[in-house]
Amino acid sequence: MPHPPDASTQPLLHLVLHQPEIPQNAGAVARTCVALGAKLWLVRPLRFQLDSRHMRRAGLDYWEHLDWEVVDDWRQLRDRLSSRSFWYFSKRAGRLYTEPRYAPGDALVFGGESAGLPASLLENNREHCLRIPIRTPPRSLNLSVSAAVVAFEARRQFVAAGLLAAEPCGP
Repeated sequence: MPHPPDASTQPLLHLVLHQPEIPQNAGAVARTCVALGAKLWLVRPLRFQLDSRHMRRAGLDYWEHLDWEVVDDWRQLRDRLSSRSFWYFSKRAGRLYTEPRYAPGDALVFGGESAGLPASLLENNREHCLRIPIRTPPRSLNLSVSAAVVAFEARRQFVAAGLLAAEPCGP
């Protein structure tokens, strides 16, 4: 069941998967969240079971360290994170993901694998819509890759601004 590993600490970021479809992608994003100290939010409806072996396998043995929560719909998520800045990622956005200055606690929102985020959500938040530039022919990057690219860019900015200590790699 979803739980924060340590309720006394605030997550570095909030990674939001809006109606994800592929359990392996959700599991890979969960692993990224653990690596960053971010919180994972899954917005229903989900197109897989939360106990999917594929989702668990993608997260390997990191589930006990994951801060995560499932919400019933977009409104519930907005209510829960009302004081946060939201950034929405779409291949149709005009601005690049490297342009804004992210802040600790921001919510990074990614849509489902086949449809992305709803058009109404993007239209109502145009100034906060961002994209990751890629060459064609791929239509887009994999959801878990996109989430990692953006989350680590935010972390890089935090380190560069002195908001977060650069940590050495390794145990």
